[in-house]
Amino acid sequence: MLAIHTYRHSLARLSRSQFISPFLKFKPGFIYQLITPISSPFSIQTISKNMTGDAPSSSTMASPPVSSSAAGPSTENGTEPESRYEPRYIDVGINLTDMTYQGIYHGRKAHDADLESVISRGQAIGCKKLMVTGSDYKHSLQAIELAEQYPGTIFATVGVHPCSASGVTKHITPTKSVQYLLKRVEELALQGKNRGTVTAFGEIGLDYDRFFLSDKESQLLVFEEQLRIAERVDLPLFLHSRAAEEDFNKLLFGANLPRKGLVHSFTGTLEEMKILVEHGYDIGINGCSLKTEENLAVVKEVPLERLQIETDGPWCEIRNSHASAKYLKTMPEYLANGVPKDVKKEKWQSGLRVKGRNEPCAIAGVAWVIAQVKGVEFEEVCERSWENSMTMFRFDEAAALQQKWNGNRPPEESA
Repeated sequence: MLAIHTYRHSLARLSRSQFISPFLKFKPGFIYQLITPISSPFSIQTISKNMTGDAPSSSTMASPPVSSSAAGPSTENGTEPESRYEPRYIDVGINLTDMTYQGIYHGRKAHDADLESVISRGQAIGCKKLMVTGSDYKHSLQAIELAEQYPGTIFATVGVHPCSASGVTKHITPTKSVQYLLKRVEELALQGKNRGTVTAFGEIGLDYDRFFLSDKESQLLVFEEQLRIAERVDLPLFLHSRAAEEDFNKLLFGANLPRKGLVHSFTGTLEEMKILVEHGYDIGINGCSLKTEENLAVVKEVPLERLQIETDGPWCEIRNSHASAKYLKTMPEYLANGVPKDVKKEKWQSGLRVKGRNEPCAIAGVAWVIAQVKGVEFEEVCERSWENSMTMFRFDEAAALQQKWNGNRPPEESA
């Protein structure tokens, strides 16, 4: 059984004066770009994608409340409460290699890079660990670079997303099989695992909503081969499934996998969720998982021992139009811990957030909504999801490997 911290208070008893309504200021978007950050030594062709169905834009978004006082609620005589739960989170799905964190939107520079501030804001609200998603070979390399820059805080996944599958299969020739083309992905995953920078194999899976990005045949071929690779690299899986339940389950459950994994950004049915849980898989919840009343009904039934939380930034924010927005309005101000206001990207200034661009500091809102939907303590959601993520992805072991590797690196590599 996973340990649960003793509850020191009940957030449900907070008075009305201790709540603040979020500002709801974002509009839905559609296309985003997946390209190499300008600071990276690697170059990659620009790819327009809509892998989640939600992209950053100037949209109507339900943000965590902006804190006017990071100190949080006070008692009637103005003193601080004797004790208050300090939440901790792990954002197990965040796309920090996206160009919006470099200030670039649809190929145009709108503002200075602010990735460091994005990471700092997440840490300020208690997001202590981030797992950066790799969607193809080059983005996996970039995720590893970030893990090397932020040891113990950032970790990477390595894999080929189903929407990137055609980028692999188009290079198949009589002398270059899919196995040959994915060999370097396997080697990168193994190297990163041994150095503590890679904690999951993925994002892999199937997406039948976006055949305009990768056809069905390419997706099946690449997913099946990556499941074979997963048998060898012995890492937990970071999985993607959209409108492909039958084929996804058939391939996944038929593989001889040494480790299970997480089906992230889950938006499936109650039956689909139960089948995955019965087979030992965890369920990742973000704003995309909290759109409709049907989504919320599924989230309510996700067992706490199988729950993990994420933002999937810069996408999958909680929007004003979502069924979950009503719960976000009741989130205590202190949980925002000084989250700054958001502005249009053209009016961005250092220290401010960008409208429509999701980021790790929003994870508090995801956890809060889940607690309200399930009717459990906020602390329980935070602690159970923390323990689930730590157990599955072994971040402590990875951090120790990072420290060991960094201590043994040649001077020219450490510079």
